[in-house]
Amino acid sequence: MFLSALPSGPSRRLARLGLALLTAAGLAFTPPAPPKAPRVRTFTLRCQATVPVPPAGTHALDLWVPVPHNDPSQTVADLQVESPVPYKIERGAFGNTMLHLRLPAMPTAPLVLRFTARVSRREHLNFPAGQPGKSRPAPADPDQARWLAPDRLVPLDPQIRQQAREVVEQAGAKTDLDQARAIYQHVVGTMTYDKSGQGWGRGDIYYACDVRRGNCTDFHALFIGYCRALGIPARFSIGLPLPAGRGKGEIKGYHCWAEFFTPQTGWVPIDASEAAKDPARRDYFFGAHDENRVEFSRGRDLTLTPAQAGPPLNYFVFPYAEADGKPLEVERVYEFEDLAVAP
Repeated sequence: MFLSALPSGPSRRLARLGLALLTAAGLAFTPPAPPKAPRVRTFTLRCQATVPVPPAGTHALDLWVPVPHNDPSQTVADLQVESPVPYKIERGAFGNTMLHLRLPAMPTAPLVLRFTARVSRREHLNFPAGQPGKSRPAPADPDQARWLAPDRLVPLDPQIRQQAREVVEQAGAKTDLDQARAIYQHVVGTMTYDKSGQGWGRGDIYYACDVRRGNCTDFHALFIGYCRALGIPARFSIGLPLPAGRGKGEIKGYHCWAEFFTPQTGWVPIDASEAAKDPARRDYFFGAHDENRVEFSRGRDLTLTPAQAGPPLNYFVFPYAEADGKPLEVERVYEFEDLAVAP
């Protein structure tokens, strides 16, 4: 049926010959390579939170524990909670999920709460134009206005707006996508992953601007702040990192990452701090989050459910407790164990 469209006479014979040569070489009618299937990692997550005995005379003790939630990049199943007192599973802003308990009487020994869950984390891929794969336009987030607003430690003042404009102007970036890419390259190229000294880890955009080093919160404060300063929605997520090697063990730290939005691409994942630690994956982490993580919450300056007495939390990744409205230090242990999943 393909030859019926070919010209007649000598031209037809030449076309037949060319088609035969292409077919023999394996070049004709080769279907395009299928898009890359996202990797999936399934594991058991265990958390133990230990609340110390509150000070004598305490009348109210509250504990909030972040719990991983379902979203397009992760599925949470078989949540099991061990608590010596009744608890509630609460839903907060941006889909954040947490356990909350309020003690009816003050304990005379440390209170221990545990939960386990089966988590399947999917690689989040949304490669913008110029990279492999296909972008997927999406409707705006219902919280879009929040992702354009400042955070307490990420103000959108004239100085930040001017710095953001200088970055994109130097790169000659015009579209939102190109501007976000220019900001990402600037952050990765000018900051160093370094947790020495003091001031790092708060996600303070001015600390990041001045010192040019820090951890993931500092990297993504700078990326998110510059994007928002130019009118590009950007949002913050935080959770736990998993080592790339499969197995089991304790997770001692946290990790955070970011996404930005354009009407043409929808939400595009980026991980500037991982890209800085592994320059060979700089292109990958503009448009992807790997599966070696689990998300606990989204957003900053968070009010919990029910609301805590203290100020909004800078971010919510570890258990938080209050005794008569004052923060109380909570010990925590997180462990993971990879599960074998049938193909």
